[in-house]
Amino acid sequence: MALIKSVRGFTPKIGNNVYLADNATIIGEVEIGDDCSIWFNTVIRGDVNGIKIGNKVNIQDGSVLHCLYEKSTIEIGNNVSIGHNVVIHGAKLCNNVLIGMGAIVMDHAVVGENSIIAAGSVVLDSTIIEPDSIYAGVPAKFVKKVDPKQSAEMIQRIANNYLMYASWYKEGKE
Repeated sequence: MALIKSVRGFTPKIGNNVYLADNATIIGEVEIGDDCSIWFNTVIRGDVNGIKIGNKVNIQDGSVLHCLYEKSTIEIGNNVSIGHNVVIHGAKLCNNVLIGMGAIVMDHAVVGENSIIAAGSVVLDSTIIEPDSIYAGVPAKFVKKVDPKQSAEMIQRIANNYLMYASWYKEGKE
């Protein structure tokens, strides 16, 4: 069973049809929407400031979400996929975003709708990622614009796949 812990008077709020891996950790001022999945060894630490996660978001194995005390929060839109071993620290991810494996997104950064952050990239503090774009590298730089329909379809497909994968882990499923 996932560790769900209250701190400083805040208790995590978890929506409907949410899969929490057995060793996921959710602490403090955290709000998770419906149809989400929080995978193995993921830590969502809302101890120093708030973390709001939309609907149909998957946060994959080993990821860490945290903020700066009284200085930054995390806001994640709908249909967002956060790859394995990602760090999101006090950033905003708009709807239909894909964050590749091992990426880091720092405080006050904003990742625009239908955008992709490539695996291993580092999005520096206060960077604004335009909608419908791909960023890659260390530090992350603009690579190219993407067709909004194509990127939305791909990102939606990944979010739907993770909803299916989560269903495999629910009680009584073979």
